[in-house]
Formats: sequence, C-alpha cells, structure tokens
Amino acid sequence: MKQLMFIETGMGIDVHGQDITQAAVRAVKNAIHFNSLPGIRTVLPDNSLDNMIVRVKLALPCDHEKLDREAVKAVLPYGQVIIETQDGGMLTSSGIELPEKGDKNDQMYIVVASVEVGY
Repeated sequence: MKQLMFIETGMGIDVHGQDITQAAVRAVKNAIHFNSLPGIRTVLPDNSLDNMIVRVKLALPCDHEKLDREAVKAVLPYGQVIIETQDGGMLTSSGIELPEKGDKNDQMYIVVASVEVGY
C-alpha cells in the first residue's frame, strides 16, 4: 500500500460454538459498521474502487488454520482485500457450555481487527 488513508478497529466475539471465523467476521463488521467514505473514489488512482486496497489485520487467540478468509473478505464491499493474522485476541470463559449452541467447551473467542484503507 503506497498511501494509507484510514484505519478503523473493531472487536468480535463468538460466545458459543468456538468459531474463529464468526468472531473475525464480527470484528471486521464492528470496525466498518459506522463508516462511510463517500469521497474515497475521488482520491483513488483512476477514480476507481478497483484500485482501493483494504488490509485486514486480525489478532486471533487460536485456530488460525480454521479461519475462512473468504468469509471475512465477503464482509468488505469494495477493493482488493488482504487478510493478515497474528496471535492476539482472547480466550475466556463464557461461564456456561451449551451443546445445543454448538459448544465444545465453555470458551468464547474474542478477535480484534484493524481495517486499513488506502491505495
């Protein structure tokens, strides 16, 4: 990315089911949920959203290999999306194991996201 223009951050939690993708998708949605970039096209090369780069950095507490990167990319409506992961986030107890919710244990997964936009 030659020019970084915006950074938004978010957090996502999967309380039941221990699904790292669900937590990551929620973190990205949280980061972009309250944003609108109406003038972004005017500053992109060739005024094209195809030239926008969106770098998503995810801090995952576990299950890096189970992350569905395409599901995370699908949350973002425009641009060339790059997904990067690193250790981080949190595993903590939800206080209860609910097999009917898909729980394998009582852990909840917390993912932190940084969404960078530029070109």
